[in-house]
Amino acid sequence: MNKRLNITLPEQTVPLMDRVAGQGQRSSFIDRAVRRYVKEETRANLRKQLTEPMQHIRRTIGRQQDLQLASTATPYAGGGCIQDAC
Repeated sequence: MNKRLNITLPEQTVPLMDRVAGQGQRSSFIDRAVRRYVKEETRANLRKQLTEPMQHIRRTIGRQQDLQLASTATPYAGGGCIQDAC
């Protein structure tokens, strides 16, 4: 079932839309555009939700590696530390 809407678009958008969709196909074009936009936004939000925890894990691992590296350093007479491996 379709629902009639009254929308307002910028003046320059209408000829652009008509050129791409063809006159008489505006509703179909808007429907496809909205669905595509929502799908892309949903994917982007999901990607963000999935990558944020991974970034946190990477930061945590990085801090743990830094602590581990710092614990292997040995002091020297000039002050500070020098890595055993250096």
